[in-house]
Amino acid sequence: MRKSGRFLAAALSFALVLATPLSAQATKSGLSDAKSKKTALEAEKKKTEQELKNLEGLKSDTTAYVKKLDSSLESIGNELSKLGDDIDAKEKQIDTTKQELSEAKETEKSQYESMKLRIKYMYEKGDSTYVDLLMESGSLSELLSKAEYITKISSYDRQKLDEYAATKEKIAEKEKSLESEHAELLMLQDETEAKQASVEKLLAAKQTELQNYETKIASAEGQISEYAKSIEAQENQIKSIEAEIKRKEEEARKKAEEEKKKAAAANKAAQTYKTVSLGDISFTWPCPASGRITSGFGGRKSPTKGASSNHQGIDISAPTGTSIVAAAAGEVVIATYSSSAGNYVMISHGGGVYTVYMHASSLLVSQGQSVKKGQTIAKVGSTGYSTGSHLHFGVRVNGAYVNPTKYVSP
Repeated sequence: MRKSGRFLAAALSFALVLATPLSAQATKSGLSDAKSKKTALEAEKKKTEQELKNLEGLKSDTTAYVKKLDSSLESIGNELSKLGDDIDAKEKQIDTTKQELSEAKETEKSQYESMKLRIKYMYEKGDSTYVDLLMESGSLSELLSKAEYITKISSYDRQKLDEYAATKEKIAEKEKSLESEHAELLMLQDETEAKQASVEKLLAAKQTELQNYETKIASAEGQISEYAKSIEAQENQIKSIEAEIKRKEEEARKKAEEEKKKAAAANKAAQTYKTVSLGDISFTWPCPASGRITSGFGGRKSPTKGASSNHQGIDISAPTGTSIVAAAAGEVVIATYSSSAGNYVMISHGGGVYTVYMHASSLLVSQGQSVKKGQTIAKVGSTGYSTGSHLHFGVRVNGAYVNPTKYVSP
């Protein structure tokens, strides 16, 4: 899994967020950046989880295949063991048959030698044998008995010689058959051993593949855990930024109320209204590049989820990046981000009069900064609850918004 680079980049970015002072984040789109980083981390975490799921599927398939190979290897081992036993038995049979053949040959040889001696003797004696038998016989019956005896000996020798020859031939055929069977068994043994070697090689490769999957799975699980920790920390950072923004808004609200109370007290003491009136403030149009108003002040149909139906200002349509200028000189009291207004600036012009500039793509001023009339303070954008690139411009007098078009026009 080649995610270490992306994860390192995300982690470094997150570390920079944590290292930035909270006040700076609140005035430089810190919340938007934090949410973007959280979204990026969640996307990376989701990708890694999908890869982990794929790896676990591959591991499961490989594990099943390894189990099948193990079973096949065991079967081949049993087959080889049986072949070994069969070969041993066949070799013993061959040894026994060779011994029998050797004995039959020796018997045949012995019988043949005896027969040759008798034939030689009878040949050398010739007809005198029968004369000797006649002279030595006491009677004719004795002579016939001796002649018959000689004939039977010759017939016996022939019979035995034929029998030994047949036995030798039969044993030789048996030996030949056993040798052939032995050769077949050896060939089968070679083939089975080759099959065993092939399965063992494949099994080793699959086991290596399985180990690789396990390593990748462990790595993915570690990355998912790190992503989860970073996302949790990012969420905590977002909460801190939102709390800081809320605190600043509350401070601004309290400050406005305090100024309102002071003005009321002064008015009561002098019996006349002493605050600076709008007539004393010369406003300029806040978006010089565009005079197109797309949504006026007051009641309207909410253009998007979360947007107000009681519009507290006017919307001026302009391309993203168009300059936004201060409508009058004053002090920046808020320059931050909120989920509804997006990047926005509030300027105090004194006497309880404020102007508000919302949905900017970027802010060019910070809280506490003094600005001049017509000075560029931000760039048009579509942050917060917005349906398109525009500037929301509002005028606030003594805690209440008034219609800006009564005091300024393009």
